[in-house]
Amino acid sequence: MKNILLVLLLFSTSAAFGQYIGNHVDSQVQVYHIPDHPAHASYSQIGDGSGIVGGGGMFFARGDRPASDFPQATAVPLGDSARELKKQHAQVKKARVIWEN
Repeated sequence: MKNILLVLLLFSTSAAFGQYIGNHVDSQVQVYHIPDHPAHASYSQIGDGSGIVGGGGMFFARGDRPASDFPQATAVPLGDSARELKKQHAQVKKARVIWEN
């Protein structure tokens, strides 16, 4: 019974799809026209600059900023990070069954 319903459903959907496409497809040849933009790369005056951040004016500064303005994270020694990973690995629950292929 299920097979008959499936076949009936497939036939009815294909017939409906065929009627839908049959009404909307024209038999006229459609020529593709490539868009042409002759003024796309022409020379012109440079426009005024605009800021990407909202607000009004532009601000400029000169000079060097001291290194203390840019805090650096202290580097963790490699040995300390290895010891921490070893502790975390020891605390993880172990598997009861080991599969070998």
